[in-house]
Amino acid sequence: MKNILTPLAVGTALLLSSCGNKTEALRSVKSQAFGKTAQGEPVELYTLKNSKGMSASIMTYGGIVVSLNVKDKAGKFGDVALGFDTLDGYLGTHPYFGALIGRYGNRIGKAEFSLGGKVYKLAANNNGNTLHGGLKGFDKAVWHVKESTPNSLTLHHLSKDGDEGYPGNLDVTVTYTVTENDELKLDYQATTDKETVANLTNHTYFNLAGAGNGDILAHEVQINSDKFTPIDSGLITTGELRPVAGTPFDFTTPMAIGARIDKDDEQMRFGLGYDHNWV
Repeated sequence: MKNILTPLAVGTALLLSSCGNKTEALRSVKSQAFGKTAQGEPVELYTLKNSKGMSASIMTYGGIVVSLNVKDKAGKFGDVALGFDTLDGYLGTHPYFGALIGRYGNRIGKAEFSLGGKVYKLAANNNGNTLHGGLKGFDKAVWHVKESTPNSLTLHHLSKDGDEGYPGNLDVTVTYTVTENDELKLDYQATTDKETVANLTNHTYFNLAGAGNGDILAHEVQINSDKFTPIDSGLITTGELRPVAGTPFDFTTPMAIGARIDKDDEQMRFGLGYDHNWV
């Protein structure tokens, strides 16, 4: 399956919530220098806050969510986003901690796709497939600040025609907002001047108990979806939309992540747990 982007705008959103009590509203956005890339490009870190004290720190390198500080049910703040304390950690090898992903999140089988009668060859950076945009995806770009307020940040990136083998100039903006309802909201928008494929997402790892406080197997999740996309042994989707009913992928009611993660199921073996899409 492909997400095909024609010369029109597309958008999506990620919404996360916490709880807290209202205090005096903040009046200025906090930003600071956060180092330089290996090519000498300066990187900045922006910290967004609401009036209740919830905060999110976003850096311009990869649009990475470096930290997300929220209150738990006891009113104690903690950072629930996993990652590094300095830029150097993100410049090394890591599992896309906190990053914006593009042009295409997840894998493209055999590192190629056909569109408009033409075959486009991509970088094979994951067992013969293309993963998360290729060798230098959006996670490794220094994004430009388009606008910032005390509680929001809009980043911009232009992926030029032919970038990593993809057609079309893809003009992307992502807006991060910390709302007064204690939510972190991500809004994506993209335009193109050629028919292309795009699948934009964010790759933050969360531990709601706080970084370093054990695993997430006891976390309860609910996913309002009655189908998922099975994968083959190379983690490529087969094209089937399979009902979740009667499988370890049924999260239509709240369920602990670890409740069925060791179940003897072919899909769980292929993904070494959950590495799938819900529809």
